Amino acid sequence: MAFTAFSAQTSAAEQGTKRRSPIALFLLLPGILYLVLFFVTPLISLIITSFQEPDPLRFGVYTNAFRWENYVTVLETYGEQSLRSAGFAALATFFALLIGFPLGYFIGITLRPYPLLQGLALVLVIAPFFISFLLRTLAWKQIFSDEGPVAGVLGALAILPPGQAITGTAFSVIFGLTYNFVPFMTLPIYATLASLDLRLLEAGNDLYGSPAVTFRTVTLPLSAAGVMSGTLLTFIPAAGDYINASREFLGSADTTMIGNVIETNFLVLQNFPAAAALSIVLMAAILILVSLYVKRSGTEELL
Repeated sequence: MAFTAFSAQTSAAEQGTKRRSPIALFLLLPGILYLVLFFVTPLISLIITSFQEPDPLRFGVYTNAFRWENYVTVLETYGEQSLRSAGFAALATFFALLIGFPLGYFIGITLRPYPLLQGLALVLVIAPFFISFLLRTLAWKQIFSDEGPVAGVLGALAILPPGQAITGTAFSVIFGLTYNFVPFMTLPIYATLASLDLRLLEAGNDLYGSPAVTFRTVTLPLSAAGVMSGTLLTFIPAAGDYINASREFLGSADTTMIGNVIETNFLVLQNFPAAAALSIVLMAAILILVSLYVKRSGTEELL
């Protein structure tokens, strides 16, 4: 009888699941349509454009084809910019982690007994989002200019020749990327550490572990989810950024990143297949790097 009752309950549960399936599908339909319309469709269009070839009779007009040589051409032509983008993004991510982890630890653990100060510190981290990304970067261009305070201080210390601006250098671009994406690193780390059970840290101290050992064996492993999320949220947009490296902001011709190349091909040269091919290559490269990073860090279950 018990088996019969269990079977009846299982059958009833399955029937309930079947009845709910159309309702669940109906509720998911708007989201699915949104993804298809604004993500899948543009991606398919981008892939089709990347294989187009120029019309021999009309300038700036391209026809559908399967010209895979477009990918070979962009890789040969813009390989330097691609490597520079990966290098700049990796350095910016590293520096953002150096800044964001102590900041997230301070807000999430040190300030936990002081909710008011903790909330104020969070507001200060989020405050840059209240100002346009462009305005913030433009402000740093003025600060780094040859008449700005930073150049004046460095010139007085004989670190920078008088009258020379810092803008247009690799330092200014990496600095801009780090500054603009530090909140993306800090907030996930804070969210992870804010839920960390402090009794685990106390247990580490009770077992005669030094602060360094407790941090390495307890705090860091338990904050891996936040570190991974912050790293991805920083590296991915930094690799495709074209504002900081732009000549109108913190960059120059020597600091051009792949995002600037894509922008130029789309809007100036109107070489749409090259721009589309570069975009696909950038997405594929980021996907591969992220997959390798997640696999190496052993955090596949966090995705």
